[in-house]
Amino acid sequence: MTRAASAAGDTGGPPERPRRRRPVIVLLAVAAVAVLADLGTKHLAVLALSDREPVQLLGGAVYLNLTRNSGAAFSLARDHTWIFPIVTVGVAGWIGWLALRLRSLPWAVALGLVLGGALGNLVDRIFRAPGTFVGHVVDMISLFDPYGRVWPVFNLADSALVTGVSLAVLLELTGRQRDGTRIGRGAPAAVPTGSDPDRSGR
Repeated sequence: MTRAASAAGDTGGPPERPRRRRPVIVLLAVAAVAVLADLGTKHLAVLALSDREPVQLLGGAVYLNLTRNSGAAFSLARDHTWIFPIVTVGVAGWIGWLALRLRSLPWAVALGLVLGGALGNLVDRIFRAPGTFVGHVVDMISLFDPYGRVWPVFNLADSALVTGVSLAVLLELTGRQRDGTRIGRGAPAAVPTGSDPDRSGR
């Protein structure tokens, strides 16, 4: 093996694989935690909150009140339940495509939250009444009012979804790219692989 080939193997071989895998593992782990937490809280809500008055917490800042939502996150578009599973499958496919070039851990967290939130509510769409793909989502958290008159009643999947989207917007605004690079004011220019930064341009 030539010296050049050996150098290429040292820089582009096995050390690169963990760097590629780590963000994908983080993405999947965050999504799994979000889904499990969402399903667990929904199960507890159905057991503990059915047929009872709203439970007040934190002096009325938060109420627990079991509701069934046929719409999207925060009770939007209630008359179009059937379309949300299709949107979720599309979102999952899009995130899977992004994961092929994912190198950024912050982006992995953001995309994992979005994926976990979308899948958490998809489980309700598939398995809950009134039927497959038109099931109503279990919501239970209401802010400042027991019946969602200040802020729509939501669940942990909604929270994960909104948090993930907000983090993704913040990463875009700060120039953080999904491939691990960063653009913006003062960002250094990329150096081609294999070049000597001390000799280039001199």
